[in-house]
Formats: sequence, C-alpha cells, structure tokens
Amino acid sequence: MFPNATPSNDEMDADRVWRPSMLRLLYSGAVLCLLWFTLAGHEDLSSWIVGVPTVIAATWVHTRLSPRDGVRLSLIGGTRLIPFFLRESLMGGIDVARRVVGPRLNVAPGFLDYRLGLTQPSARVFFIDLVSLLPGTLSADVRGETLRIHALDHGVDPVPDLVRLEERVAALYGETLPNRTAPAP
Repeated sequence: MFPNATPSNDEMDADRVWRPSMLRLLYSGAVLCLLWFTLAGHEDLSSWIVGVPTVIAATWVHTRLSPRDGVRLSLIGGTRLIPFFLRESLMGGIDVARRVVGPRLNVAPGFLDYRLGLTQPSARVFFIDLVSLLPGTLSADVRGETLRIHALDHGVDPVPDLVRLEERVAALYGETLPNRTAPAP
C-alpha cells in the first residue's frame, strides 16, 4: 500500500479480525495472572520476575492462536463436567493401580473405535484430550468422525463412560449430540 493511501474496507476488516479486542486481552491476561498466582503461590513475590513476561507471552499466544469463532463455554456445563471428570479420574486411577500393582498383572490392552458426536473443533479436541487424561484410556488416532482409543482392558466396555464424558463436554460447549450409544463400526 502507498504511504498516503487510505486502506480499503476489506483491509480494515481483515485488520480488525487479526487484532484481538482489548477486553479479550485483559480477560486472558487476568485469567493467566490468576493461574500464575495459584501455581507460584503468594508468599514469593519474586516469582513475578519470571511471571510477568510469561503471562504477557502466554496472553499473546492465547489471543493469536485461539479460535475467533466466538466459542462460548457454559458455566453450568463446566460445573457438571469438573466433578464428573474428577470422580472418573479417581475411580479410574484406583482401578489402574489395582490392576498393575497387584500380584498378578490384570490387563488386556486393546483398541476400540468410537464415533464422535461433537462437531465443534475445539470441543472435539477438548474431549480427545480428556479421554487421554482418564486412567486406562488413551486417544490414539482420529480419522474423520472416528476416534481410535487404546484401552487398558478390552474386556471392559468404556463406551458408556465415553458417551457420558462426551455429553458433558457437549454441555460445556453448548452442543447437542445425536442419540447413540454404539461404537463406530
């Protein structure tokens, strides 16, 4: 563009989309500051020597890489997901420990294909990440609408738990899932 030229409407719109709003920057920065404060503790204020540049960099990365489609999360969905995830993690951790620490190794690993019902990309990624965080399951591959899961015991059907987890992620993201409980063919 020439130095004295006035930008076109398309160029101004593209610039507006590229730059995050000040409110979004402030919100992201505040959440990341709170996270740093929680992790680093309030006793040692010298941690902010590293914390301030880290929060600034993380805010910049977050606002540049986060989706611009206006994903909104449901507070009610989040309050339903967190206790469910914590309970499943605890129970799954106890089950995995019982299987591998006992006198006889009680595992029978295998793969399972699970048909995804979530349509929003960010909701899908979050669900896939949560599956890997639950003890005894690991998201191994995604192809189209199918998630391949490695399970610690192929004799135990994880589909009902996966459906419940996906329903809670859908509620968090305000999505409606199709009615189905069967794994992908």
